[in-house]
Amino acid sequence: MSDPRLPIYLDYNATTPIHPDVAAAMRPFLDNNFGNPSSAHYYGSAARVAVVTARLQIADMLGCAPDEIIFTSGGTESDNHSLKGYAWANNDRGNHIITSAIEHPAVLNVCRYLEQHGYEVTYVPVDGHGMVDPSAVQQAIRNNTIMISIMHANNEVGTIQPIREISALARSRNIVFHTDAAQSIGKIPCRVDELGVDLLTMAGHKLYAPKGVGALYIRKGIQLEPLLHGAGHEQGRRASTENVLGIVGLGKACELITQAGANTAGQLSSLRDRLQAQLQDRIPDSRFNGHATQRLPNTLNLSFAGINASDLLAELRDSVAVSGGAACHDNTVEISQVLKAMAVPRQWAVGTIRLSIGIFTTAAEINMSVELIAAAVKILREEKLNHATKH
Repeated sequence: MSDPRLPIYLDYNATTPIHPDVAAAMRPFLDNNFGNPSSAHYYGSAARVAVVTARLQIADMLGCAPDEIIFTSGGTESDNHSLKGYAWANNDRGNHIITSAIEHPAVLNVCRYLEQHGYEVTYVPVDGHGMVDPSAVQQAIRNNTIMISIMHANNEVGTIQPIREISALARSRNIVFHTDAAQSIGKIPCRVDELGVDLLTMAGHKLYAPKGVGALYIRKGIQLEPLLHGAGHEQGRRASTENVLGIVGLGKACELITQAGANTAGQLSSLRDRLQAQLQDRIPDSRFNGHATQRLPNTLNLSFAGINASDLLAELRDSVAVSGGAACHDNTVEISQVLKAMAVPRQWAVGTIRLSIGIFTTAAEINMSVELIAAAVKILREEKLNHATKH
């Protein structure tokens, strides 16, 4: 997949390339199968069959019924539909929601929106490893709590949350439980009954399908107020002509995940561990952020003392693509919400990067990335030392 003329790509948590098999499955729907699934003629029938097939592929991966899946424009819409939709449809039951301090903005900003419209939200803290304590969730539950939303795995540090324990607490109190699984699907098992969730968010571009498509699992019996009103698409739950091209890609990507089984996790974790060991061996004064064992097999979050993440990303711009845990704005350094919630000391947080690998990452790319990152850190530290010496 990789082109030696391009930078090495280690930012799979931001987005993934489209899998060649996914692209091949989508190709006919760029050409001849362009019909509207709601149309009764041949072209509409071909599109309708494709949507049904994709729904079956996703349901098979998640272990649910096909009619418990609706298609969306992506993870952000699925999160919005879950939180707003359930809050609006069930405000007669209560107005309190529980979430965590490290959720994706698609959850945190929805919660802040709901707070402006009469809802109360408790933001449960995390420990230094980025883990939510189920007992803290239990203590936050009130008589008017209607929903708990905790992500399956964190996008920055990769910490996997104790979803089964938290969902059991929710079930015991008749509280609906939502999880954002955008980062976990395709990396670790995501079966809805094993997780015990009522609502689950997925995003196509995190699992080798195209951008602009996602899905939402809605357990039977859960009522959501639609975000979009119009014709009766998606069982009347999400108006808008289906994005057949994207839906076909998402379905095929989920089929590939089912076929791969647990093999992907082993492949990813082996390369990630090599990357971590070599970087920490080559670069003095580095710090690992996250949970040592309960983390995504592809994610590595490291801090390097004495540098700013923005400077490191700039140094690596043409050689290695990674993400930063801190950004510079107007001569000030803004630390990510996740690192703040984990209480990572500022002197470490400002020099934090996230490296996330994928199924197309090679051992040769890992080795080369280590050389390039180690050299970049050395250059930045020497520049800082020289500047300090002159002044």
